Amino acid sequence: MDTAALFEETIVFVKSELSNAEGGHDWFHTERVFNNALHIAKHENVNINVVALAALLHDIADSKFHDGDETIGPRKASAFLIKNNVDSVIIEHVIQIIENMSFKNTFDKNRDFNSKELEVVQDADRLDAIGAIGIARCFNYGGFKNRPLYNPEISPNLNMSKAEYKKSTAPTINHFYEKLLLLKDQMNTKTGKRIAQKRHEFMEDYLTQFYNEWNGEL
Repeated sequence: MDTAALFEETIVFVKSELSNAEGGHDWFHTERVFNNALHIAKHENVNINVVALAALLHDIADSKFHDGDETIGPRKASAFLIKNNVDSVIIEHVIQIIENMSFKNTFDKNRDFNSKELEVVQDADRLDAIGAIGIARCFNYGGFKNRPLYNPEISPNLNMSKAEYKKSTAPTINHFYEKLLLLKDQMNTKTGKRIAQKRHEFMEDYLTQFYNEWNGEL
């Protein structure tokens, strides 16, 4: 199968897998990450096939929607790539990216895998978690989990373990401090950093407005 046909087959597969997904982790999220990754990759020395496949397959089974099981997504991605006769070296690289790119994995200080391709796809995914769409996704997921918008009596937990992060039921606004506002300084590439700066500033402005309205400052 040639590259273009493989990408098209992958898109069909991902759309099917995500047909009933929560709105912040649906096909359109994957499509944005894919487009972000291709844009960032233009400025990096990377294997574009690895970047594209990892971006397309990165969220086919997010552990948040599978009782915290982080193995389902990589297994599904691997099975799909093997079925389509993708080179084993590419498969291994794609799976390693999927296993290591999530923010929750930053809690694991013993990770020993890294690559430029991972950095590109990770930046692409993190960009979709911040800015206007990031805010929309954050509240969409909070609503999906029936979490309060904000509770002044519940402070953000800035020293969570990975297990605590995965089990958190905190108000949605707390997630800005526990993840979203941290992403700007965790970007890997120059392109990612540049785009993240603008989106970060938008979130800061949003929070200022949010607190003004919450406190009745008309």
